[in-house]
Amino acid sequence: MTAGLWEHWVLPGIWITIQLTVYSAALATVVAFGVGMARTHRLWIVRFAAGFYTEVFRGTSALILMFWIFFVLPQLAGWSLVPMWAAVLALGLSYGAYGAEVVRGALNAVTPAQREAGVALSFTPWQRMRLILLPQAVPEMIPPFSNLLIELLKGTALVSLLGIGDVSFAANLVRLATTESAEIYSLTLVIYFVIAFLLTRMMRSLERRTKAGIGQRPEPGIGVMRKLSIRQTTEISQVPTSAGGGGA
Repeated sequence: MTAGLWEHWVLPGIWITIQLTVYSAALATVVAFGVGMARTHRLWIVRFAAGFYTEVFRGTSALILMFWIFFVLPQLAGWSLVPMWAAVLALGLSYGAYGAEVVRGALNAVTPAQREAGVALSFTPWQRMRLILLPQAVPEMIPPFSNLLIELLKGTALVSLLGIGDVSFAANLVRLATTESAEIYSLTLVIYFVIAFLLTRMMRSLERRTKAGIGQRPEPGIGVMRKLSIRQTTEISQVPTSAGGGGA
């Protein structure tokens, strides 16, 4: 692959992929917290509306939703979105529905005693949510959010079908220009892996900071060998000794 193809197609494609991921993740986060907190609301109509949204968007293909927003919505609303924002809207709404279930589950996992303490202190529902529930629930949300973020990154490859010049679109153009399928698609795999690895490290750092903020001791990074060593030590400690003490 020549330097010209790398400079004019692949590098801009990487930047577009990063933009799509950041914008879609921001929208998905807003949707996840809004809908997820609504799923725990005391009014049944609010819970029903939030649950209906979650079921609809979890059961809808992100690709078809993207096509619907770009091709059908202009006919119904009389205005259209550029492909970039149509893709961001589709991805953000779709992955926000998955994130809403993460938020709901983390909020419900907070012990009832914490909620009762907020009631005893005469906190309003919003104060209980902001001062008691969310600080304890957010650290538990980050690991599944990290998985959703990586899935969102990989999901941005769908936007190439709208003609958006992301990494996958640029890779296909380079393949057509050079007929070097193995090289360009191997490089594309590496690009996605590097971006995903950086996002994972960022989310892990955020998890440590949020846990430290509420007084929890952050989990140290545990390598594979250390995990195996801990497991072996646990198994050995659980082996019962013989009745005679093993003596001759």
